[in-house]
Amino acid sequence: MAYKITDECLACGACAGDCPVGAIQEGDIFEITDACIECGACVESCPVGAIIEE
Repeated sequence: MAYKITDECLACGACAGDCPVGAIQEGDIFEITDACIECGACVESCPVGAIIEE
């Protein structure tokens, strides 16, 4: 189960701060890289529910 950040992303950075392996990079919106360990911490920290399972 992999995660992705959808267009609903507000680029607030909450998910990046909570990622234990630093797998979220900032761009126009944030992106989850291949370093993701699929722990789900980012899903819980997103205030708008912009992170979903692929």
